[in-house]
Amino acid sequence: MIHQTAIIDKTALIAKEVEIGPYSVIGPEVEIGEGTVIGPHVVIQGPTRIGCHNKIYQFASLGAASQDKKHTGQRAYLEVGDRNIIRECTTLNRGSKEGTLTKIGNDNLLMAYVHIAHDCIVGNNVVFANNASLAGHVIVEDYVILSGFSGVFQFCRIGAHSFATTNSVIIKDVPPFVKVAGYYAKPYGLNTVGLERLGYSADIVKRLRQAYKIIYRKKLTIVNALEELKQMNCEYVNKLVHFIEGSDAGIVR
Repeated sequence: MIHQTAIIDKTALIAKEVEIGPYSVIGPEVEIGEGTVIGPHVVIQGPTRIGCHNKIYQFASLGAASQDKKHTGQRAYLEVGDRNIIRECTTLNRGSKEGTLTKIGNDNLLMAYVHIAHDCIVGNNVVFANNASLAGHVIVEDYVILSGFSGVFQFCRIGAHSFATTNSVIIKDVPPFVKVAGYYAKPYGLNTVGLERLGYSADIVKRLRQAYKIIYRKKLTIVNALEELKQMNCEYVNKLVHFIEGSDAGIVR
């Protein structure tokens, strides 16, 4: 059902069984997938594609232009996947340059006042608590949890299954499976609770604990730590190795 006070551009593509609440504005070049529910006073600007069965709460703003000062109206995009919950006053910006994309995956929970800036890539099954914010060009992998009022500096990468506590300010890459806290964020252990909830075996958690100690407790250089990690010959430890080897910003230490 589309409320009579909603304003919908004639070029918008609205699928079946989409609900749009009072006073919401759907701009040109917006595509909304089947079963998505849009609350009152939501603004969605294009070019933006929103998948199926999302729930978007009041006063959210999706698809506004990048806040990058270099942005001068280039055609850029926002893409949101399926089954996401986007709570009140969340802001998701489009890319910053011609043809660039901000992309949100599937099954994510973005709580109130979350901000995701231009050119960010967010994976699946992440939780961003109230007021968590990403600067531009941040990559967030699957099953990440950012607690309330945490922030991530531009171009950083947040590895899968990592966890940041409230008020964390992240200015370096966070490896997979690691917990961080503080201003500026420092590592403080393995995200064992998250891993156990997702069914990781005790043996895998034990191996990852060993890997964490090699990186953070043995006072090794990164090069020497990577050599020891490779000798463990473990699939999940290898994910840490690949992440660290691919880090441009350097990892939190």
